[in-house]
Amino acid sequence: MKHYISLFAAACILAFTHTESAAQSFPMKFKVNLTPAPKVEKKAKELVAHDDKRIDNYYWLNDPKNPDVIKYLNDENSYREELMAHTKPLEDKLFKEITGRINQTDMSVPYLDNGYMYYVRYEQGKEYPIYCRKKGTLENKEEILLNVNEMAVGHKYYSVGGLSVSPDNKRMVFGVDTVSRRQYTLMFKNLLTGEISKEEIINTTGGAVWANDNRTVFYTMKDPETLRSDKIKRHVTGIVVQNDEVVFEEKDETFNTYVYKTKSEKYIIIGSQSTVSTEFQILDADQPTDNFKVFQPRKRDLEYGIDHFENKFYVVTNLNAKNFRLMECPTHSTTTNNWKEVIPNREDVLLEGIEIFEDYYVLQERKEGITNLRVKSWDGHLDYPIELGETAYLIAPTTNLVFDSEIIRFSYTSLTTPNTIYDYNMRTHETKLLKQQEIVGGYDQSQYKSERKYAISKDGVKIPMSIVYKKGTKLDGSAPCLLYAYGSYGYSMDPSFGLTRLSLLDRGFVYVIAHIRGGQEMGRYWYEDGKLLKKKNTFSDFIECGQTLIDMKYTSKEKLCAQGGSAGGLLMGAVMNMRPEMFKGIVAQVPFVDVVTTMLDETIPLTTGEFDEWGNPKTKEYYDYMKSYSPYDNVEAKNYPSMLVTTGLHDSQVQYFEPAKWVAKLRELKTDKNPLLMYCNMDTGHGGASGRFERYHEVAMTYAFLLDLLDIKE
Repeated sequence: MKHYISLFAAACILAFTHTESAAQSFPMKFKVNLTPAPKVEKKAKELVAHDDKRIDNYYWLNDPKNPDVIKYLNDENSYREELMAHTKPLEDKLFKEITGRINQTDMSVPYLDNGYMYYVRYEQGKEYPIYCRKKGTLENKEEILLNVNEMAVGHKYYSVGGLSVSPDNKRMVFGVDTVSRRQYTLMFKNLLTGEISKEEIINTTGGAVWANDNRTVFYTMKDPETLRSDKIKRHVTGIVVQNDEVVFEEKDETFNTYVYKTKSEKYIIIGSQSTVSTEFQILDADQPTDNFKVFQPRKRDLEYGIDHFENKFYVVTNLNAKNFRLMECPTHSTTTNNWKEVIPNREDVLLEGIEIFEDYYVLQERKEGITNLRVKSWDGHLDYPIELGETAYLIAPTTNLVFDSEIIRFSYTSLTTPNTIYDYNMRTHETKLLKQQEIVGGYDQSQYKSERKYAISKDGVKIPMSIVYKKGTKLDGSAPCLLYAYGSYGYSMDPSFGLTRLSLLDRGFVYVIAHIRGGQEMGRYWYEDGKLLKKKNTFSDFIECGQTLIDMKYTSKEKLCAQGGSAGGLLMGAVMNMRPEMFKGIVAQVPFVDVVTTMLDETIPLTTGEFDEWGNPKTKEYYDYMKSYSPYDNVEAKNYPSMLVTTGLHDSQVQYFEPAKWVAKLRELKTDKNPLLMYCNMDTGHGGASGRFERYHEVAMTYAFLLDLLDIKE
């Protein structure tokens, strides 16, 4: 059980577009077949709040049904394609190089669930997974649950998620998204006949939970306009979907709701969460028609997560515990006055979750920015960390469905170690390697080096940086460097392996993850010092990391590039406004850049749930603070670095018009001659392409852009 951290894989939405009136005189390498940048008509719209007037000339671009908007996006794509035509051979080479490292017939590590071994496999040249199971052991006949390759035929985008098999193993429910807007249609399959039912449930989050009667499922609906997860419904298979009962409606617009089942299979849980508060309701899974019971009523600033074992619930909570602590309570008395402490709050350790077994429990901890698994026995005789030797890494439990086991399965990775799955015997300490990510063509870990360095913030705080490069790379200021960060929602950017990153490291790049405030790497306070009225710490931390890398001779300002996506795209926009001369190039992916306008519009997906992250601009203090850093509002007539901005037409997290109009305003005002390019995927949303290999086209394009900027030709 991992306690919920409020994080929408993005930020919010809103924005629009414009462009540049005359052809820019780009560097010589960008003059091939140069044509003027796309034109966008300026239509001034006055936006007023707190007696403050803002003029947005590109507000009109938020209408995807307007043919002029679509034409503009297509024009931007054509413009980028033409200006990068000379890099197309390099892009193609990078794509083949990246995809050539992938085992095309890969298979996941099977796991046992309710008498069946489940796994996912891939076939040569196919883009999508095949979900399978075998009864009892892997020696038995394979049963294909879903072949997504066949299902995706005729679709430009196809995503399957939330597969859930009924307790009697006879039926399965799953979600399908063919638009990339994260609005899934639930579908049902009879696993005995192979027939997919005609009963479909639209506009869901994509998953459903089976009650123990094998007929009833609970699922989450989305508001069709704001896309907020707001209702839990109960459906009985074979009954008309229109008759499904709403068992819970989350009326507080700052909360989202979801439903899951405990590992014990005993309870169905409805969760409600905002950035700073959670609430759960419980229902006996054997009694699906009963009413849900509130576990502990919501209170502002009270966060908790729950799981069940035998006659107790276990609670990971921040109740009087900044870094969270572990509590327990009897199943019949679940409010806070019945909670008993098991693991106390620790100033230097963040408790992120717990994995429960019959004789043991495993704490998911984070100390000094590094994750850790600590094994403890219920009888108190055992208490030790699982150690695998490296100093910076990511370790996390994977699929552990059985209570009566001495084995915990976990994944392990680092900047130089490909993702690895282990079974670990908690009694004997024996570690069994099950699978390590294969790098086709070979990978020699000893040829790469990872380091942990620190920058010092303007207020004296040490900011960790995870650094990786190929041995032999000169650290005299001559190496190109890509600095990456996110820095929002308490989401920690851990030092994990990147298969695509090898294409940069092998070309002499230093790659750095900046663990800036706004994430949660250094504990809960690290997050709280990078949100709301302290958000600018996120940006200044990133700048200090960049300057430190220059000072330490890992790179120079002529070769320092930066990349961030979604809320990390906001980071890119902010630091670019603050210190544009520091960066050679910026890659801003699906960037949340029009903070004030978006947060003022509660009809936009996800906005209301973001108030405790960014603040509510209807309050003047937050309005003024947001306006002071919002990238779109702070574009000025000055020189900016070279830029590549990416987005997706169907993005539900940060809608396409935010980056589009940001690019337009930059073109209008910037005084430099550096390339400013935008790519809008007209078929996808926030996560990009759905295909296993197709998604790497955008990675190859991004790398080609960076390599070309730095005069790396091959």
